[in-house]
Amino acid sequence: MASLSVSSGLNKAVRQQYMSLPQGGKCQVTYIWIDGTGEGLRNKTRTLDIEPTSIEDIPEWNFDGSSTYQSEGSNSDMYLIPVCMFRDPFTLDPNKLVFCEVLKYNRLPAETNHRAACNKVMEQVKEHCIWFGMEQEFTLLGMDGHPFAWPQNGYPGPQGPYYCGVGADNAYGRDIVECHYKACLYAGVKICGTNAEVMPSQWEFQVGPCEGIDMGDHLWVARFLLHRVCEDFGVVATLDPKPMKGNWNGAGCHTNVSTKQMREEEGLQYIEQAIEKLSKKHTEHIREYDPRGGEDNKRRLTGLHETSNIEDFSAGVANRGASIRIPRQVGQEKKGYFEDRRPAANCDPYSVTRAITNTCLLDEEE
Repeated sequence: MASLSVSSGLNKAVRQQYMSLPQGGKCQVTYIWIDGTGEGLRNKTRTLDIEPTSIEDIPEWNFDGSSTYQSEGSNSDMYLIPVCMFRDPFTLDPNKLVFCEVLKYNRLPAETNHRAACNKVMEQVKEHCIWFGMEQEFTLLGMDGHPFAWPQNGYPGPQGPYYCGVGADNAYGRDIVECHYKACLYAGVKICGTNAEVMPSQWEFQVGPCEGIDMGDHLWVARFLLHRVCEDFGVVATLDPKPMKGNWNGAGCHTNVSTKQMREEEGLQYIEQAIEKLSKKHTEHIREYDPRGGEDNKRRLTGLHETSNIEDFSAGVANRGASIRIPRQVGQEKKGYFEDRRPAANCDPYSVTRAITNTCLLDEEE
């Protein structure tokens, strides 16, 4: 039996008795933010007298940054600045989830607040109507850190039957994935699909298309919902790019990119121009594609298991071993989008989308 959390074994019928109580017209608002690791998410909840109708109705708040790796105890207050609002799939309407930027005591962006810089870039390129779609891979683990449903003292059969697989011997943890999908739809997250991945207990969901800054907002909230759903089931979702050593696939966050020009007739020329620009800044992008400047991706981008080599830039039509893939349909229709396959599963989508937009649409040298 998988190692499940103690909390997941609490009596859910008793919980539901309280969750169904009326709220007296009040609204619970849960504030969500990225902590000082650049990977972890934190949240806390407050009561508002009426249901907010827009993000402007949500007040700023604060928190103790010394407990989230974001400040020292002697000057620990950090500001939470609401930036986007979603419905709460856990406590239901009229309650809300609010994603926030973090500002330091001097109201400058915190070190792991990459949204601020990303938003500046997206405002500069609004006329390009740049769309993103990100494919978030993740792995389910028991509380003991062992992949969910794997044999306790061994390994499952080799990769082959698990990708998009069906059946109890091939699909591990589908209940979690389906509940997460529904939670995203209820919340208003732009989730567009999901599938089982190549390694058993590894899954993927896709978010998009999202324009500009919305990509980072929606993916971070989708990650929060994933962790909360897993919490209810007593398991852990890891975004580690290579959770299991050996002949097992890693986990990425493939990023699909399309500008207005790329989507129009003969847009392939603009896709090729973007790829040429990306080829000249491969090293810079690798540094942006995981939270540790490329160190995490070294374990994943080996040239094996449907990855390119971290040292080399490559591009090709329908080539899943390349840095950049042009889908076959795009090659045939000569318009559409390209896929950057380098970002790690634990990347910050704000950093990834900002880097791609900077390279493809802005002349940084100028």
